[in-house]
Amino acid sequence: MENILEAKGLSKSFESGKNKSVEILKNISLDIKKGEFVSVMGPSGSGKSTLLYSISGMDGITSGSILFGGKEIEKLSEGELSSLRLHKMGFIFQQSHLLKDLNIFDNIVLSAYLAKENSREMVNNRARDLMKKTGIEQLADHDITQASGGQLQRVGICRALINNPDIVFGDEPTGALNSKATREIMEILKNINEAGTTILLVTHDAKVAARTERILFMLDGSIAGEFNLGKYDGKESLQVREERLASWLVKMGF
Repeated sequence: MENILEAKGLSKSFESGKNKSVEILKNISLDIKKGEFVSVMGPSGSGKSTLLYSISGMDGITSGSILFGGKEIEKLSEGELSSLRLHKMGFIFQQSHLLKDLNIFDNIVLSAYLAKENSREMVNNRARDLMKKTGIEQLADHDITQASGGQLQRVGICRALINNPDIVFGDEPTGALNSKATREIMEILKNINEAGTTILLVTHDAKVAARTERILFMLDGSIAGEFNLGKYDGKESLQVREERLASWLVKMGF
């Protein structure tokens, strides 16, 4: 299967007083294949979110290379990188980061209006379709203060998908949700992945990671191991997947 994203020798550090350098990412190499559903786990401070922001081009790197669709993103201009993120990538965060002055529908369509790839009518129709698929079509005219946390995360998913991205990045997308909302969001992400979109998410929750295809475990800025669970297709119960993953995580010292 073709790679959509590759990192080679990726390192990131920053200066921390008196010319002391702190290394956050240490010589990481990884491949993400088209259509994969991958999660990144590890203890707090291991570099999970830094890795996500680095390989998506949201944060700079110190050394190494990152290829997205065969292009070295660290060699792109800021304008080219912004265009790449706008047209080819979607982002879901733990907090929705929605614009308070816009209603829910306008928050979803804004980036598509900026992309100017399709007519406003086509964008509006896609937004309504996404809202229907995620069960929030009744919230179109609502302010963001009128929606629950789970509903706002669905808004974030719609916003991430409005431009038909090749890959969606998630930074603890269920971290602020209760167990019911977490299950619902993960089912939506599963359906998105089955439709062909690659997903890479950071999570601390083994129940979330058990629904993904491959788990990368980070420790002290490096990928210490990976575990391939295979696609979650219903042939194996979620409980069995969770038990298999838990056993591996214990071996990794988590």
